Amino acid sequence: MSGQNGLVPSIRRLISVEERLRRTHSTSPFEQLRQRMSDVLGDQGVLKEVIQPGDGPPVPENASVIAHYSGFLEYSDQPFETTTNLKYPRMMKLGKDVTLAGLELGLMTMRKGEFSRFLLQPKYAYGEMGCPPLIPAAAVVLYEVHILDFLDSGQVDDFIAMSLVGKLLEEQNTVPLSMLLEVVNTVRSFGNRCFNQSRHFNAKDRYKQGTTLLGNRKTQSDEEKEKIKKALLPLYLNLSLTELRLERPHKALKYSNKALEIDSANTKALFRSGQAYLELHEYDSAQHCLISAQAKKPFDTDINNLLRKVAMCYKESLDKQRHMYSKMFRNFKV
Repeated sequence: MSGQNGLVPSIRRLISVEERLRRTHSTSPFEQLRQRMSDVLGDQGVLKEVIQPGDGPPVPENASVIAHYSGFLEYSDQPFETTTNLKYPRMMKLGKDVTLAGLELGLMTMRKGEFSRFLLQPKYAYGEMGCPPLIPAAAVVLYEVHILDFLDSGQVDDFIAMSLVGKLLEEQNTVPLSMLLEVVNTVRSFGNRCFNQSRHFNAKDRYKQGTTLLGNRKTQSDEEKEKIKKALLPLYLNLSLTELRLERPHKALKYSNKALEIDSANTKALFRSGQAYLELHEYDSAQHCLISAQAKKPFDTDINNLLRKVAMCYKESLDKQRHMYSKMFRNFKV
């Protein structure tokens, strides 16, 4: 895997050295690797070598994983597949998106930040038939994997599956609120990950998913209502910002207003409204929101800079209007 992703030197260098020595050694590169690898399953089908240890718990079953990976054939210095050309690899759902059994089993032994190599026998890779023309028959393959992050999405999947079969409303009101809030927090984390990768449409869908889950909950007490409002607030703020990135200020304003309905003095919500109003060329409303935000945070650089921008845009708008009216009056005189 390439150094640009912050990984240790790839197997390519190792294989190139082994290629030069192949004729003088009785063991192949993969054989030499095998001697220092651990047996994941106990049948020698999936072997592992940890190059860079990770932190925290291992990847759970049904998690959604973000990882860089490259697959190699023996004696090849070029991967037959790789994600290292991607700035942001896509999120892979275990049990759904990872097609090689050995690779999925290997992923579930890894921790966040870990970089490891896996040697997969055909049974756990492409089988006896291979995958022509890239993968020959009965090929043993090597994978380099770097876990960037993962999310335990099992509960989220259960809730979404229930909604698809129309059971969500009943089920959602029988589970503890704490479980629902945990699911929504995971959904928001998904959205944040998508947003940070500039996948704004995906982020929007995740945030809206969270608001729908919370909106479907029939609250039984004032305490529950307050907890749900508290969980809705960051989702509305994130939706407002995401809609601004998607250049949809009307929708951004809708969500910032929903946030203000929960907390009328929320500085972020006032700032988002100011941004949306500016994009809509409603300068008085933008100024009103930003002055309210400034009263809460008088030394906030972003607020003060946006206020100056609003004033400048407002002046430019007035100057254009004066010029237009002046031109009209001159034409009337003629």
